[in-house]
Formats: sequence, C-alpha cells, structure tokens
Amino acid sequence: MASIIGFGLVVLIMVVYYKHSGLNAIYCLIGNLIILLGFMGAVGGTLTLPGIAGVILTIGMAVDSNILIFERIREELRSGKTVRAAIDTGFSKVFWTILDTHVTHWFLRYSVSVGTGPIKGFAVTLTVGLLANVFTAVWVSHRLFDMMLGNRRVEALSI
Repeated sequence: MASIIGFGLVVLIMVVYYKHSGLNAIYCLIGNLIILLGFMGAVGGTLTLPGIAGVILTIGMAVDSNILIFERIREELRSGKTVRAAIDTGFSKVFWTILDTHVTHWFLRYSVSVGTGPIKGFAVTLTVGLLANVFTAVWVSHRLFDMMLGNRRVEALSI
C-alpha cells in the first residue's frame, strides 16, 4: 500500500512541477517498472520485502534521473538555446552524470549481493531496475521529446 501511495505522490508532484514534461517522466517510470517486473516474471523471481525495497529504490533513481535531465534542459533554455537544441544538449550533458550515479549504485548492489537469499533478491531487483532506468531515462525519454516536438518548430517547452 505504501508503494502505491508513494508512486501516486511521485506522479502528482512530477506532473505539477514539470507539467507536460512530467508526463514524459511518468511514461518512462512506468516503462521502467514494466521492464523490471517483466524480467522478474520471466525468470520466475519472487518479490520479497527486500525486492520491493529494490523496486522503490529504482523508482527513486528513475525520478532522480528525470529531474537531472529536466533541470539541465531548463538551464540550456535559460542560456538562450532553442527548444530542440536545449533538449539535445541537456540529454548529452547529463548522460555521464546519470551513468555515474547508476554505476555507484551498481557497486552498492554488488556489495550486498554476497549476502543470503532475501538480500540477493534486493540486489537482483536493483540491478535490473538500474539497467532499465538508464534505458528509459536517457533513450526513451529523449525519443518521447522527439515525438512530442515532431518536425515543427517549437518556441516554448512545458518544463
């Protein structure tokens, strides 16, 4: 129940603060969860309490990644770049930061994976969630912005 309430609050805050771009983040977050839970189902994994903690940490990392991207895009827009250039520059400049945070968490995952059964469940869930998050936050989110803009010239971005 706490996960559902937390997820609902994350959705609300992202949409209120980032407007239409917040919807982009929510689509990526849902995609991240689909990949993670799909993997768990495909390998026959059981979602234990430590595994749920890994899912919640993955949600937090996904939100953090989107905030990093959106704030960087805002900075680029403030510097006078066009919307399309700000999006492209924002994603390219923030990629290494996102990769760094995810690699750091991967090392955390490695340190706990030497534990027993439930702790290994946390480690597996976190690993798959981090991989899914890099894919959804960087690649899917960028493609969603491209689809939203299309081929038209856009003067402002709802971010």
